[in-house]
Amino acid sequence: MTEHRKITPPSRSLFERAEDFFGGKSTFTSAPVPRELAQPVNRRIVKRKPRAAPEVLEALERQQAAARARAVSERELQAAPPASASQPAPVAVAAPAPAPSPVAAPEPEPVYEDVHFSGELHHVDRDALAAHGLILPEAPVTALFEEFRIVKRQVLASVRKAREAGSGKLAQRVLICSPLPGEGKSFCAANLALAMAAEKDSEVLLVDADFAKPSILSMFGLPRGPGFMDVLARDDIQVEDCVMATDIAGLFVLPAGNHTTSDSEFLASDRTAVVLDRLTRAAPNRIIVFDSSPALAASPAAELANHVGQALVVARADRTGQSALEDALTLLSSCPDLKLLLNAAHFSPSGRRFGAYYGQEA
Repeated sequence: MTEHRKITPPSRSLFERAEDFFGGKSTFTSAPVPRELAQPVNRRIVKRKPRAAPEVLEALERQQAAARARAVSERELQAAPPASASQPAPVAVAAPAPAPSPVAAPEPEPVYEDVHFSGELHHVDRDALAAHGLILPEAPVTALFEEFRIVKRQVLASVRKAREAGSGKLAQRVLICSPLPGEGKSFCAANLALAMAAEKDSEVLLVDADFAKPSILSMFGLPRGPGFMDVLARDDIQVEDCVMATDIAGLFVLPAGNHTTSDSEFLASDRTAVVLDRLTRAAPNRIIVFDSSPALAASPAAELANHVGQALVVARADRTGQSALEDALTLLSSCPDLKLLLNAAHFSPSGRRFGAYYGQEA
């Protein structure tokens, strides 16, 4: 077992004991403490730059040679004699500032000219109106006139609502058609136009758009002439030149024109929108009523539905079937407002009998 005991430290240092051992002549003495310490020498560490590649050295040499050549040229120019008085010294001219890029000016809003119908005044044959069962403008108010007054109010109310909703030009155009022939669509279109002509603040343009079987001119006793289809087919014909002014205040008629084999294609062309815009844009008080062909018998009705704000589909009470009516409404679905006008009805669900107030029954 290891013995652990405390070691007593010597009373003198190793040098002192060595001096006694060598008889006091030992050279083992401590060095004298200097009064001042010498300042340390600062040695700067030199960082060696990496040796450049041969290609870089060649590029540097070329740059240095070019710089020396420029310096020699400048010294030669400075040593050259001054230019003579006859040759003025060159004057530095500032380069012209680049022109600002043109800013496209906003396109001005188009100004539409109001199209007036100022042609020859045509006489409407009142006997022809009576023969076709139409409203007589100068006659006393009849049950028929009162019925179409009610229809007129509904149509004009829709026109105002469409204008407030932003429909604009479409609001002034009304399409009258039926699913099949013989249901009274021309009768309703003519009477609606006559009722609207009685308005004090508006005028109505009745357009015969039944190109295959036009009937408006014969119903009003008006002469034949160029019409709507001629305007669409020929760019040199203006629509206002084909409109007939009548002796019924506020009523104008646009004939169908010459029938072609491409009636639907002309209606689908861009010119249709141009012609109709010309009629309505600058005349906010003008209502256009189209007497169109039957929707299921010919295609022009479906094409015109793209250019009107509302359509009245005439259904004959004793003839029009439900399936035919539904098919017609499908073809006219591009029109935003479709209404049903029941023709040849002999009773009212409310018991009201039109015309009784005026001394006769409808």
